[in-house]
Amino acid sequence: MRAHAYAVVLVTAPTGEAERLARLVIERELAACVNLIPGVRSLYRWEGRLCEDAEVVLVIKTRLALVATLCDQLVAAHPYDLPEVIALPIVAGHGPYLQWLGAATVAGAGPDEDGGVPPA
Repeated sequence: MRAHAYAVVLVTAPTGEAERLARLVIERELAACVNLIPGVRSLYRWEGRLCEDAEVVLVIKTRLALVATLCDQLVAAHPYDLPEVIALPIVAGHGPYLQWLGAATVAGAGPDEDGGVPPA
């Protein structure tokens, strides 16, 4: 399994927007799977004051070669001025799942053009 060929991207979004963002990245084949975790309570400082919001966390699985494009698409479609979009490399995982992840995303996005399938 090729280390760092895949990534998990974390995004927070308002409850009413999370599914739209998830469908967008799946339909564009920028992600293989998006888990929507509802009921998250976020506390943060914005423009000098403490804010609290109910949000959904999107856990997005993709290939590392697609992260920049995925992030650009999410930021452009996101309702927040400064959306949280954080990518973490997957350093290990279940081989067949990672092969599916690679096959379920668009190919030709950079050095991982084989669809993300690691060499056997």
